[in-house]
Amino acid sequence: MINAGDGPASRQHTSRQFDQELDDIRSHALTLGGMVEEQIELAMRALVDNDGDLAQEVIRNDHRVNTLELEIDEQCTQVLARRQPAGVDLRLVVAVFKAVTDLERVGDDAKRIARLALAMGEHYPRKSWLNRVGDFSNRVRLRLKQTLDAFSRIDVEAAFEVKRGDDELDDEYRAIVAEQIASMSADPRVIPVALNLIWIAKALERVGDRACNICEYVIYYAHGKNVRHLTPEQAARDLLRDG
Repeated sequence: MINAGDGPASRQHTSRQFDQELDDIRSHALTLGGMVEEQIELAMRALVDNDGDLAQEVIRNDHRVNTLELEIDEQCTQVLARRQPAGVDLRLVVAVFKAVTDLERVGDDAKRIARLALAMGEHYPRKSWLNRVGDFSNRVRLRLKQTLDAFSRIDVEAAFEVKRGDDELDDEYRAIVAEQIASMSADPRVIPVALNLIWIAKALERVGDRACNICEYVIYYAHGKNVRHLTPEQAARDLLRDG
């Protein structure tokens, strides 16, 4: 088992204000995470229910995601400028900086799904196709939830579990694309709908990738180890070797 490293438990300063500032930026990042998690859920509901009003609501709400991201960026910048953190404190600020960028992009992915749902118009997908993409969405959203939980608890084991599951999501995405390509070859009339479903599946696959990125920031915060571009097995071996 890989322990949690020198994360939040080791952060105790003589300045309570500094502790509060660090806790605030992490808390606000989690608030942003909850916001984009809801955006993805609502965008998919708009698609499944063919609800144009709900899709429009998701698109309108994207500005809230962008505004909160900018506020967190400013908080991080102020902490860096005034406190000049080092060690685990610096890693926290860097991890939050990077995580909120990925979370804002998840918000963009939700907006993209909502726009594609609107673009379907009267050309609605077959129920079997919609169910396939809906099942994929459920798995992606579960991974995003697991990621936010790992970030909240700085749970390295949970972060690795999300990373290990990324190949499964990639395989499912490729299966959806292959299915839609076969459908377009068999019947050119379905091309507009099939292409939209492929773009929706791609947006969901990107959400899975962004969840993996955030899990890598959790590992970086806890251990000071950059595990980007490493397989989960390589990253785990490196952490165990470094000790």
